[in-house]
Amino acid sequence: MGTYPQNMGQEAASLGAAYALQKDDWFVTCYRENAGLFWHGLPMEHVLLHWMGDERGNEIPEGCYCTPLAIPIGTQMLHAAGLAWAAKYNGENRIACTFFGDGATSEGDFHEAANFAANLDLPVVFVCQNNSWAISVPTKIQCSAPTVAQRGIAYGMPCVQVDGNDLFAMVKVIRDAAVRARDEKRPTFIEAVTYRLGDHTTADDARRYRDADEVEMWKKRDPLIRLRLFLDERKLWTTKKEEALQASAKEIVSAVVKRAEEIAEPTTNDIFDHTFAEIPPNLRVQRSTLRTHSLGQDPSPLRDTQAASAPTR
Repeated sequence: MGTYPQNMGQEAASLGAAYALQKDDWFVTCYRENAGLFWHGLPMEHVLLHWMGDERGNEIPEGCYCTPLAIPIGTQMLHAAGLAWAAKYNGENRIACTFFGDGATSEGDFHEAANFAANLDLPVVFVCQNNSWAISVPTKIQCSAPTVAQRGIAYGMPCVQVDGNDLFAMVKVIRDAAVRARDEKRPTFIEAVTYRLGDHTTADDARRYRDADEVEMWKKRDPLIRLRLFLDERKLWTTKKEEALQASAKEIVSAVVKRAEEIAEPTTNDIFDHTFAEIPPNLRVQRSTLRTHSLGQDPSPLRDTQAASAPTR
């Protein structure tokens, strides 16, 4: 596996949302919603396969109302609006809940999706995970408004800011938004204030642009730690239960990694087969010559070019 975006510190936002949704609601994510995806029914190995570069990681099982991870920033919001429109058109009691970062609200796709959903009264819940950083750009530089949530006002949709590290608060606001979407066919914009404890991806080094004291402050607000303290105070959790849970989690993860690694290896054809619905002629040539030429090009014109440029005696 190469590049991978960590989810540390943001688990509560997507998990709380998934818990509040129906199993046949659309769960439309970017790449920091693993906890919610797993709760909503996506097999864990699919996420690993995706980041291993295997197209099978994007094959969502029948009956799982999730979409493949969206890597281009903001595109999934348009998909959610379209899915919600289809549900409304077909008279289905189904909504779409989509996730994106604070940086995505500066994309044109956000405006298009929000404007479309608001004008057509679509059952969409927009969840912005404001983790303070769009890679290395802090929120205060890209948004002059006091909150990201109020961007929803311009579209005439209800908006709310919530503590994204509070699991129970997330369940509450998503339930309210889901009722509005289902009963009134109206979208809602939710800003979940959270923090990206890890680097943007494994290809990033956040120490170059983030203050260490800021990270340490947010570590104390980690949603997993907060949930553990909540349970401890109410005598609902013990060290023994914690140890058992950790052991079980390690076994589950080991089994998932093994399943992902044991699935038949993808072939070089996959590079071409999942790019276009119909492979264009130039890619057919590249596919057929990939194993015989390092550039993956048709060797015939290359030989002609080499012959023409060869020095004469």
